[in-house]
Amino acid sequence: MNILNKSFLFLSILGTLSYAQQIDSVTEKKNTPGINSLHELRYQLDDYFSDRNFSDALWGVMVKSLRTGEVLYKRNEDKLFMPASDMKLFTSAASLILLGSSYSYETNFYVNGDLEKGVIKGDLIIHGSGDPTISNRFYEGNETVLFENWADSLKSKGIWVIDGSILGDDSEFDNEGYGKGWSQDYESSWFAAPSSALSYNDNCIEIKIEPSEINYPAKITLLPDTKFVTLISKVVTTDDNSQNSISARRLRGTNLISVTGNIKKNSMTVVEHISISDPTMYFLTVLKEVFARKGITVKGRAGGIESANKNISSDDLTLIYTHKSNSLGLIIKELNKNSNNFYAEQILKSIGLEEYNFGSVENGVKACKELYSSMGINPDNLVMADGSGLSRLNLVTPRQIVNLLSYMYKREEYTKFYESLPIAGVDGTLIDRMKKTVAENNVRAKAGYNTNVSSLSGYLKTISGEPLVFSIMVNNFLAPPALANYIQDNVCNRLINFNRN
Repeated sequence: MNILNKSFLFLSILGTLSYAQQIDSVTEKKNTPGINSLHELRYQLDDYFSDRNFSDALWGVMVKSLRTGEVLYKRNEDKLFMPASDMKLFTSAASLILLGSSYSYETNFYVNGDLEKGVIKGDLIIHGSGDPTISNRFYEGNETVLFENWADSLKSKGIWVIDGSILGDDSEFDNEGYGKGWSQDYESSWFAAPSSALSYNDNCIEIKIEPSEINYPAKITLLPDTKFVTLISKVVTTDDNSQNSISARRLRGTNLISVTGNIKKNSMTVVEHISISDPTMYFLTVLKEVFARKGITVKGRAGGIESANKNISSDDLTLIYTHKSNSLGLIIKELNKNSNNFYAEQILKSIGLEEYNFGSVENGVKACKELYSSMGINPDNLVMADGSGLSRLNLVTPRQIVNLLSYMYKREEYTKFYESLPIAGVDGTLIDRMKKTVAENNVRAKAGYNTNVSSLSGYLKTISGEPLVFSIMVNNFLAPPALANYIQDNVCNRLINFNRN
């Protein structure tokens, strides 16, 4: 970008901020805003969405009263937009209705042999159902605390030796770990971790980089500490006159991770998260390593059940332990508040598993679209390529999102759904937005972002207590994403200050 263009962009942003600050200043002076006509509200919102920084972009907006059903504002409300993470609204709403807020995942441990004097005379077989929570996210302790608890449970049953192997059964889900339309550049990124019926630690590994002595290699720590991945480290400690410059990537199709760059002598620890390949083997490898540390001997190997080279009949299996996850009502809080893509993909496949006996995106989408028809959403007029919104193939309209949110408002699942959404200025992906405004602790909404895509959809209440539902999306913009957020946030503040006569 040349100097002239940079100057123009700066002046444009400055002009937008100046105008928004003038609006805020007027609001602050009034303290309690006066009565506004609907005509005035629409005029002011039009002004926001006509910002010249977005002259080549497309805004899609719909705002509706949940009290009267009246549409307060609309703009390209029936045009299709890429929703980014607002797609998670569709996934989480469908999961609460089709699976129920009390739904939980089961991971079952079977043996295909006898237990004699602390020895399993056969294999330990672990059957997964897609639980995304097998990590320390819901359990106090280190990253292997759940596996350690499982080891303790086996030991409490008198099990100290497994004569055979640890075999993983991931057959409830398909083997398509990555979503349709996901960029190959995302493969090693934490936000694009592959899905699987057996998954561990969000299918990611944490890499901690700490400085050592100047001109010496940095200290690298893997969490969990496992031999599943191979690490190539070329990070050097430099003096404080330099800047930290660290790149961590996984070689495509492998679990070979390269970490390169430099870290300043007095730098804080740098943390990188990298997704892994082959989630089932990641799960089994780390579990076997934890068993060894806890004193349980596994004489065989770790591998998928399909590689066992022997017939294993379900009639010959004995259930010895079942791990149950937290309820779905808690799980979707992680999904929506932190916009967890991995959770979204696991849940979409779980819908497919429960409705059509096999966990695939296709089955999940099929079940969801049948439900959307009852919400007043034409399933033939939207594209649901994944559950997270990471795919740029997803297409929905602002009206469809408003219809979805309005439908949920009337359902008994609404409380769980509403509680899962980020709170402006308080938590989740909205923790740093709308602080010290009337929208703080009022707006409950899902934010979405992808390249040239920004969205915000959810609920708020006006100063007179009128509940509104809204969806704001913008596609194909080149302005800084923070400016799109700024406009969305100010629109929310303006809606809250709307007071009917």
